[in-house]
Amino acid sequence: MTIQRYSVNQHPVQTLLTWIESDEIAIPEIQRPFVWNAAKVRDFVDSLYFGYPVGYLIAWRNPSVRLKDGSESAGKRILIDGQQRVTALLAAMLGRQIVDKSYKKARITIAFHPGEERFEVTNPAIRRDRAWLADIASLFAPDTKLLRVVDAYCESNPESNRDEIYERIERLRGIRNNSLGLIELNADLDVETVSEIFVRINSQGVALNAADFAMSKMAANEKYNGHQLRKCIDYFCHLAVAPEAYADLASDREFAGTGYFQAMEWLKHEKEDLYDPSYTDMLRVAFTSEFGRGRLDDLVALLSGRNFETRDFEEAIAEDSFGRLEAAVLRFMNETDFKRFVMILRSAGFVNASMIRSQNTVNFAYIVYLTLRAQHTNPALIETLVRRWFVMSVLTGRYTGSPETAFGVDIRNISEQSAQDYLHAVERAELSDAFWDAGLPQQMDTSVASSPYFNVFLASQVKENDKGFLSKGHTVQTLLEGASHVHHVFPRNYLKKHGLARGRYNQIANYVVMQGEINIAIGDAPPASYFGALRRQCENGEPGYGAITDAEELRANLRAHCIPQGMEEADVDDYDSFLKARRLLMAGKIRDYYGSL
Repeated sequence: MTIQRYSVNQHPVQTLLTWIESDEIAIPEIQRPFVWNAAKVRDFVDSLYFGYPVGYLIAWRNPSVRLKDGSESAGKRILIDGQQRVTALLAAMLGRQIVDKSYKKARITIAFHPGEERFEVTNPAIRRDRAWLADIASLFAPDTKLLRVVDAYCESNPESNRDEIYERIERLRGIRNNSLGLIELNADLDVETVSEIFVRINSQGVALNAADFAMSKMAANEKYNGHQLRKCIDYFCHLAVAPEAYADLASDREFAGTGYFQAMEWLKHEKEDLYDPSYTDMLRVAFTSEFGRGRLDDLVALLSGRNFETRDFEEAIAEDSFGRLEAAVLRFMNETDFKRFVMILRSAGFVNASMIRSQNTVNFAYIVYLTLRAQHTNPALIETLVRRWFVMSVLTGRYTGSPETAFGVDIRNISEQSAQDYLHAVERAELSDAFWDAGLPQQMDTSVASSPYFNVFLASQVKENDKGFLSKGHTVQTLLEGASHVHHVFPRNYLKKHGLARGRYNQIANYVVMQGEINIAIGDAPPASYFGALRRQCENGEPGYGAITDAEELRANLRAHCIPQGMEEADVDDYDSFLKARRLLMAGKIRDYYGSL
């Protein structure tokens, strides 16, 4: 027997808009930025006018939930695909304002040229041109009289054909009766099945994100304040990136009067960009730290009221889940905890956002922090455990493969045993002597400058307050916080002249953080040449490459950058042995650094 997982129906545009205005279909078009540009809205209206296909809308009905008296309450539909098209209709036909990418409210006004049957985005020139109807939204107003519009147009354009103008304006108004396909997915489908159906139906095959489903669930739920919680998450993530948007967001007076807005008010002065979470990051951290689960699919189910044991949907579970998620989101936003967590990352030497390549690694470190805070762990121990967990995760790529699975395993083990004991167990398994002596040096055989291993090496230099390569005054930290200053020990052009390919000369074991002027002074000189000159400048006190003129200070600088001995005699033939020796030294420095965390 064939299982029908969805139904397909055609509905007039006007019917769908009516459903949206009456909340029969929930879309988050007010709270989230509208990503289509005005030209795309114009093209969409044009396609409707000429009867071209515009694709299907896809809705997923919230499951019916069991109320306390035993009865069932049918949930409203959630529009999971087609939000941009529906918002375009609301903007163009009904004159609704949209929220643009900068979170500013704006009108998208579409003009129609009846004589040429052409649409354009309205501009000042079009408004002055009598051949254009400057705002088609006026044609769809309930009190608009078609004959009056035609009469006024023909009076301004006496050369026009009245019957032709009437027919074309009437056809434009008639797009309200055009049919749009609505694919309605069964209420009892899980998120993974919905995603699979979406990919199979949607010609572009766009993968759906469980976080998007969760945000849509919130937008559709006013009973437990889900719509405001969703807006809270969106606004926090936007302010974290653009604090200057505070005034615009404050203009949303309804939301500005809530505790949510007060909880994020501190962001208006925040310039730190080490951790700028997306709504997916924020949901993942809040959910995992509060519910002890790693899969965001489970959050969608819980917000729907899913009882994992009976497989029924219960109102009490939905109510409890929204309450717990709200509490977790507020903990995520807490100014003291958020700033303290970022300071822990900085104290580990990660002082620049470019040094962090895996957001999920940061996310789980924040989960560890919030979990330990909830367990009232000693603050000093929290700092140590979070630092070590974060750096361990970076070195092992712990959350780069299947992060949700790893999140679930780790949060369960942290909850069942002490975080300290579990971390020690992970360290014994993942950071053995074999890792430090062989595995890590082998992993550093790469030309990728953004390699996590090189970033950890840089963090170790920051933590040790090391000076830049051959620098007397500038530290690695100050150089990293400025413009990019990563250069080559064996100069790139020197190696290129000897026939080495890009993957050979761009090895992370050949990289150092160096002042630009020192790098320019070195130029294409062979290592034997400029290292020999460094020794001489320490003998005669005349600086040439950098300002170091003391032999012991030079030796300390080279040790800090893990430069092997014998560089005064090194040429291209020694390059491979140099890389091998430096990888071992870098791995040793990273090991010492990790032990100091």
